[in-house]
Amino acid sequence: MLRCVSGGCSWRIDTLCSWIHVLISFLVLTSLFIAINGALKVYFSFLLYNQTIFLNPILAAFLIMYAVYGLNKLTDLREDAINTPERAKLIKKIAVLFKCSLMFSFILSLLLVSSVNVITLPILLFPLFSGIIYSLRLSPNLPRLKDITAVKNTIVALAWGVLSTLLPAICLLEKEFMQIIALFYFFFLKSFINSTIFDVRDIEGDTISGVRTIPVVFGRQRTKKLLIILNSTLLPWLAFSYFAGLFHHHLVVLIFTVAYGYWYILHFCKEELKIGKSLDLFVDGEWIPVVLLCLLFY
Repeated sequence: MLRCVSGGCSWRIDTLCSWIHVLISFLVLTSLFIAINGALKVYFSFLLYNQTIFLNPILAAFLIMYAVYGLNKLTDLREDAINTPERAKLIKKIAVLFKCSLMFSFILSLLLVSSVNVITLPILLFPLFSGIIYSLRLSPNLPRLKDITAVKNTIVALAWGVLSTLLPAICLLEKEFMQIIALFYFFFLKSFINSTIFDVRDIEGDTISGVRTIPVVFGRQRTKKLLIILNSTLLPWLAFSYFAGLFHHHLVVLIFTVAYGYWYILHFCKEELKIGKSLDLFVDGEWIPVVLLCLLFY
């Protein structure tokens, strides 16, 4: 009897784990996961500004980032067939539904921010136009911008920096220029580092496709050293922010983001490491523990 109960319990746990794995895979492969974390990033930005939380900009950030990264998945099917064949297979399977959902998300995001402030429209559209510019080949004789070393990472970082910093800033009654600049640097740098780490995973496919990313040009070890140096610039940034009276109410969480950055740079740049979905969970998913810590401490 005990065996039967134990066996039944084990079966239910295995089934639950299987369903959780399927759900996580679907969220990661369809860009829903990164869109959720994009919304959390904007929410965290609201917290750093220490102001009232507005829901519409956060939902709009989720929708526009789902649309932008979904568009990128459609244009990257060739590379993904090598780097992440599971994702390429799923996107091809649900192509029609996926394209419709991207269009719906784009339109709804515009409606949401329009209800807040018309000025937010160019801020929201910036990531979309950035995604189009760097993903598409504008001329047969010219390379895509994403094929040029570091250009893709810079454009991605700019898109995240503008969205995460300015979307909440529009809602501020009193705007401090220094606070906005400091926060932009933080989100820009974090996004540059994170996008480069994803290029580490895609070295094989990018090399075959002729995409000269930072890891393709410099290799894993030099890329790791570069990212460590970039992440280290956040140490004087933390000191400056503290003494300038910026974000001091969330200093502990900001220290965590810097320490966490060191960990995933060192972990995912290992030569022998075979990178899978854990990269999405721990790098794109960085903002889940960040927001949880904010809610816990503050």
